[in-house]
Amino acid sequence: MNEANPEWLPDPMRPDAPMIPRTWWELSPYNRWTYQHSCEWTPTASIRRGPGPVLPLPQRLTDIDGIEFEVNGRRYTIREFLDRSYTDGFLVLSRGNVAAEKYMNGMEPHTAHVAMSVSKSFTGTLLGILVHKGVIDTDRLVTHYLPELEATAYRGAKIQHVLDMTAGVKIAEPYTEPHTPAHMFQLATGWSPLEYAKYPDYPKNTWQAVLRLTEQEAPHGARFEYRSPENNVLGFIMQRVTGKRIPELFSSELWAPMGAEEDAYITIDQGGFACTDGGFNATLRDYARFALLHLRGGKLYGKQIIPSEWIEKTRRANRDLFRIFGHARQYLPKGAYHNTFWIEDPERRAYVCTGQGGQLIYMDPQTDFAAVKLSYYPDDGSYSGRTLEAVTAIHAIRDVCAAR
Repeated sequence: MNEANPEWLPDPMRPDAPMIPRTWWELSPYNRWTYQHSCEWTPTASIRRGPGPVLPLPQRLTDIDGIEFEVNGRRYTIREFLDRSYTDGFLVLSRGNVAAEKYMNGMEPHTAHVAMSVSKSFTGTLLGILVHKGVIDTDRLVTHYLPELEATAYRGAKIQHVLDMTAGVKIAEPYTEPHTPAHMFQLATGWSPLEYAKYPDYPKNTWQAVLRLTEQEAPHGARFEYRSPENNVLGFIMQRVTGKRIPELFSSELWAPMGAEEDAYITIDQGGFACTDGGFNATLRDYARFALLHLRGGKLYGKQIIPSEWIEKTRRANRDLFRIFGHARQYLPKGAYHNTFWIEDPERRAYVCTGQGGQLIYMDPQTDFAAVKLSYYPDDGSYSGRTLEAVTAIHAIRDVCAAR
């Protein structure tokens, strides 16, 4: 395969070119194209920006290309980092201004890019808004809102357990191994409908997949374990208490109030449920507006959109309760996970959203700084190493911006 011009890359001059498969289209090497064109490969629902004003993003550009940083004993410039780390888009916010904005691999300002697991933090933010409105109580049991789950391992789990991924429900991986719960959820999202022919007994949508989670492997609240499918339970709760679908809620409670410039969209399964754990798609600048909203304590245009106490509670994660394990410790060695966000350390309390393939939003209210990176990492097992490099590079940019 010619990496500079892959044979399978859609080309209007070559309609006979090899096609990207409809199954597992989100994996490497196809993600170089599909991460910017998710709506062409799976059903989606629109998240409307509404008729309101667009939140301005004034520019005060800084030349970041020559900034140096060191990782694993080697020194790189930011330009080298962006060139070698499969970058689609990169944006830096410093003191409310765009300090850098770069588009690569054919991405443009209007292009919507999939967020993958960064979507979880959007979901957690939306739930925080509804908690503040009094329609959800995180200390309530999941089954208070979804009584159907009494027959599952979520019996006895609180909503807070799901927010922190400390529920003891067993969701065995890997996603690529047939007949594991994770593999069933992967198909239930609707991203690879043709695969169902191989697995006729599989659940046909996300709700059916949740109902099959009947095995508990640990007491609820006893330990943290990162499990993507669990985030969808939060989506079902929000739909149940409001009577509205997730795309409508994102639009009315977050996307329109924060002054997004473009409509976003989210992938949906065969039952019409939005993939709240990985299906969010938006432009680079609108991801930056989400970050800016957090830096401003959830308040824009004189209106409190995200409750400030929810943001503060999220950043005050008790590491003894929510400390992280596994591959994430490489790039967040002092970190914690709370309310669907990664907390970098207990002192600075910068917080991070990450997603498969190199999606990342970094927010540091202490220096009024944020960075967004959209990428298409290959499936080579080096995800945590690449994230460590990205976070280290962002630290170097942050330090330069803070000194100016």
